Amino acid sequence: MPLSQRSTLTQFLIEERRRYPEASGDFNALILDVALACKAIARSVAFGELGGVTGNHLAPRAAGMATAPLASVNAQGKVQKKLDVISNEMFLRANEWGGHLAGMVSEEMAEPYAIPANFPRGKYLLVFDPLDGSSNIDVNVSMGSIFSVLRAPAEVASGHRKLTVDDFLQPGTEQVAAGYAIYGPTTMFMLTVGSGVHGFTLDPNLGEFKLTHPDVMVPTETQEFAINASNSRFWEPPVKRYVDECLAGKTGPRGKDFNMRWIASMVAEAHRILMRGGVFLYPRDTKDPSTPGRLRLLYEANPIGLIMEQAGGRASTGRGPVLQVQPQGLHQPIGLVFGSKMEVQRIEQYHDEPLPLKRADFETPLFTERSLFRS
Repeated sequence: MPLSQRSTLTQFLIEERRRYPEASGDFNALILDVALACKAIARSVAFGELGGVTGNHLAPRAAGMATAPLASVNAQGKVQKKLDVISNEMFLRANEWGGHLAGMVSEEMAEPYAIPANFPRGKYLLVFDPLDGSSNIDVNVSMGSIFSVLRAPAEVASGHRKLTVDDFLQPGTEQVAAGYAIYGPTTMFMLTVGSGVHGFTLDPNLGEFKLTHPDVMVPTETQEFAINASNSRFWEPPVKRYVDECLAGKTGPRGKDFNMRWIASMVAEAHRILMRGGVFLYPRDTKDPSTPGRLRLLYEANPIGLIMEQAGGRASTGRGPVLQVQPQGLHQPIGLVFGSKMEVQRIEQYHDEPLPLKRADFETPLFTERSLFRS
């Protein structure tokens, strides 16, 4: 389709709004503010070292400190990159002033961000990971921003009471919209407002997102899976069984060869799966028995989960739909499996009916006790 005939993100949102005559337009304006933040982040990412944005963000030096300041950490104890902090600030500044939000939650902040008193409050809440996969900036690999929109309680939106943590603890089924931006060879903005998933590519000449991938659907079957194999010794039996079967290839129980991928950027993994199918696993394991997973439910698992479900895929904890999990905290970790529906359902089945680890029909030499790698 010629560029001149492609809808912009603004035009797309206006068309969607026409389906709801009672809508005020606040929601459209909010999504456009989020898109503006993503454009600004894309520009910073594109400059890389030329823009002085690579490397770790350093904590402020304390008075009288003789040694060099250390890298700062976020609410989860993760080392912050310069771009983590810059991206978080861009999200806050782009979205705090418009009167569409009652508050925000970010991976980079321990507590909710209440809209400053000098700005009007709105009826929505925004939760986001401002730069997923930020460690990839130093090696020039794709990364992205993830966001989710929730409804704020009426008394919070009207200003009759203060914003609290509990206001954000809504299951993924309550999301009004979700999306992500991916900063790669091109910048894309993937969005669902509850009527499928649509992809927009940033036109650098116009500075506009243009609709290039309408009604994206995840293939139901696949021959690709993504998992961090370095954690294999900590996997639960159902996950180990699934991976071993995939690695067994044509001679194994699956009867076909699989390719394994791992980018260490969930946005990049999700985008590949949307474009050509696949399954992503960051499951619960025994590495840290005190936590049920590594990814964050509110601003990582839920928005990606909604996108996958709207595109005909499936998102799960490994045991059941992730969107039905009731959040217990802002930064609650969780195990996550998403992608092609048939594969996710198979992994859920294996959790329901786990088999012993050692079975000749799916055992491979890579992850067994007598492995290819000798100690």
